[in-house]
Amino acid sequence: MVGETITRAHLGEAVYQEVGLSRNESADLLEMVLDLMSDALVRGESVKISSFGSFSSRQKGQRIGRNPKTGEEVPILPRKVLVFRPSQVLKSRVNERSNSE
Repeated sequence: MVGETITRAHLGEAVYQEVGLSRNESADLLEMVLDLMSDALVRGESVKISSFGSFSSRQKGQRIGRNPKTGEEVPILPRKVLVFRPSQVLKSRVNERSNSE
C-alpha cells in the first residue's frame, strides 16, 4: 500500500465491512465523525483519538517573509494552523513497520 492515498470512500467502505451498516449509513457515520472533528477544531478545541494522536489548531503571529524570486521582504499575516501530534502507539507502529521492510 506504499504511495496509496486513503480516501473517504476507502474509510466508508471499511466501516461498511467492519460494522455491518449499509454503505449509505457507513458514509453518513463517517461524515458525521469528520464534521464533529472539524467543528471542534474550528472552535479551537483539541481532538484526541486514543492510540492514534491529537489534532489541534494554534495561532501563528505575523512575521516577515521573503519572496524567493525577487528577494523582496513581504509580511506574512497572522493565521491559524492545524497541528497533528501522533501518539507513541502510532509512532511505534510506524517505526516497526518501516524496520521490517
